[in-house]
Amino acid sequence: MDERKQPGPGAPPLPAWRTCLDVEEQAAGHYLDFVNTTVFDALDGAPRRALDLGCAGGALGAALKQRFPDATVVGVEASRAAAQAAAAKLDRVICARLESVDFAAEGLRPGEFDTVIAADVLEHMVNPWALLERLKPLLAPRAQVIASIPNVRNLGLVSQLLQEGRWEYRERGLLDVTHLRFFTLAEIRRMFEDSGYVLEGYTANLTPSMAPLYRSFGGRDPGTIQAGRLTLTGVTAQELTELCAEQFIVRCRSA
Repeated sequence: MDERKQPGPGAPPLPAWRTCLDVEEQAAGHYLDFVNTTVFDALDGAPRRALDLGCAGGALGAALKQRFPDATVVGVEASRAAAQAAAAKLDRVICARLESVDFAAEGLRPGEFDTVIAADVLEHMVNPWALLERLKPLLAPRAQVIASIPNVRNLGLVSQLLQEGRWEYRERGLLDVTHLRFFTLAEIRRMFEDSGYVLEGYTANLTPSMAPLYRSFGGRDPGTIQAGRLTLTGVTAQELTELCAEQFIVRCRSA
């Protein structure tokens, strides 16, 4: 958080909309610069030339380079401070908003990348569909696109909306105040298909508080589940996965 925006001692924290919406000027420390290991699990083979969209401070790209020493990683990041931090870890960082970056003007060549990573970034965009279309010329044959995207079908989120009438934007999480688009698994698949991709597979990261519920059924159809005053019947094992998922990690290829 920008120190100029912090409340004084004893004052309540400022709402997320006051501290998180100036993306270019956001402090590097705002980003939880961690490595989402399930993104690595989704990779099919060793990347050689990767494009990391919304690379934050570069932790994920740096871990990718460590695991695959022959890989070159180019990052794109809108926050100036985060881009500067990432530049010390990656082979190159372009400081620009994804909506406005001119890939050709930046010297990115057709067919250059065998791997594109979009980790928790597409939901922040006005038009993620257009970005996915603009990426296609940069993809090598059989290139993979790995994306992690929050799941709005989450039972905790839906339960809070229906039972309490709350849809509370926060600094981060499912209702990160900078999220502009909201997706279920079905709509994730549809977004990629509409943009000219085929979804090859996916995994789910569970909401920690819902993991016990999910595991208690051991892969069986639960039939009925209850969350406060909300009761769902006829629930299948697949639906339980979607209801307990915090985010989905998908692997796609150009159709």
